Amino acid sequence: QVQVVESGGGLVQPGGSLRLSCAVSGNIISINTMAWYRQAPGKQRELVATITSGDSTKYPDSVKGRFTISRANAKNTVILQMNSLKPEDTAVYYCNADLWVDLTTHHNYWGQGTQVTVSS
Repeated sequence: QVQVVESGGGLVQPGGSLRLSCAVSGNIISINTMAWYRQAPGKQRELVATITSGDSTKYPDSVKGRFTISRANAKNTVILQMNSLKPEDTAVYYCNADLWVDLTTHHNYWGQGTQVTVSS
């Protein structure tokens, strides 16, 4: 059984930093693309950062220069380093993993989400 588990959310003041982690475990062949999304109350889920199997990264303009996505721990963990946080970054953050479960099949998995609140 595949698990995608986020950790590291919390309350931070504007201008502060938080580090989110997403760990993938279970019976998989390899990890393809991983990404972080967020969803604020009353808004659609939006893409925050992606990292490919080749470690190419991509960010929307709203977080570019402030957020950094990277891999760790033999590449089964993805980190989202968030700096210079703003109140509008407040949301539930979700990890998404595209995983090869055998040589010909890949599936998309979501974590349970972790709350990030930016407030003074």
